[in-house]
Amino acid sequence: MSVRIGLAGGRGYVGEELLGLMFKNPDFEVVYVGSRGLAGRPVVSEYRDLPTDLVFQDLSPSSIGACPADVWILAQANGQAEGLAEVISQTDAKIIDISSDFRFTDRWTYGLPEKNLADIRESRRVANPGCYATAAQLALLPLHAMLEGKPTVFGISGFSGAGRTPNDKNDPQRLANNILPYSLTGHTHEHEISRHLGREVAFMPHVASFFRGISVTVNTKLAQAVTVAQLVATFKTYYEVFPMVAVQQDIPEIQQVVGTNQALVGGFCVDARSGRDVTLVCVIDNLRKGAASQAIQNLNLMCGLASEKGLLS
Repeated sequence: MSVRIGLAGGRGYVGEELLGLMFKNPDFEVVYVGSRGLAGRPVVSEYRDLPTDLVFQDLSPSSIGACPADVWILAQANGQAEGLAEVISQTDAKIIDISSDFRFTDRWTYGLPEKNLADIRESRRVANPGCYATAAQLALLPLHAMLEGKPTVFGISGFSGAGRTPNDKNDPQRLANNILPYSLTGHTHEHEISRHLGREVAFMPHVASFFRGISVTVNTKLAQAVTVAQLVATFKTYYEVFPMVAVQQDIPEIQQVVGTNQALVGGFCVDARSGRDVTLVCVIDNLRKGAASQAIQNLNLMCGLASEKGLLS
């Protein structure tokens, strides 16, 4: 029997990716797709390749309780999930929220499978991690016990991370031949990484003129000297049970992961002067492993399936 899925926020880039992934998976049956601006229109009027006769619905807190589903995925903008989540929590449905609304509360499980696999399996409410926060943590988790001091994370993203609504960070004229730094201290993902890593980090985000993908370069000091070979071995050992993360010695590039569901970690360097200062790179597709396919990982786990089911083919 397939799992009935409701999606609130089907109009955005992440909603589009989610629908594409779920309609290809026989374990899932999408039964509701929400969009206030497109309510009443057929879903195929926006996404022509989807095999569905569903129509977009205006899913508000006053209406969503009458829409039975096994799992709800909330893919709306930050600040919009609380009302829907409150109503859904009064039903038997499980919830995955894509926004940042519940990433800072212990009442929700933080949905990074490479860190919280067992907890996600048992959870009814999962907060999907942010895109930058995913890449940064995947670069740092295997080193967690060895970290000393405050890691620094330099991130650059394609402009799809700024959403469809026009703004400075997705303006083609502003981004042409340009890289735009922003929120260089106190970015919400800086707080998110620090909270869930259990250590303060410095994070500097940038947006560029390409559409999708994220690259983060991480520099950190370790408590003891290491070699590049030891770093590669440490990461391969950590991620050998997590097939959604691949490890290579060479510097990974965004082109290698665009349109895929996996993260790629590599580019390991050790400063020969100390042997303790290390640098590495993680790349992901921000719309996939940074959002939609990570939500599918969490959905799989909450439904008793392998996290990677339907994502590696």
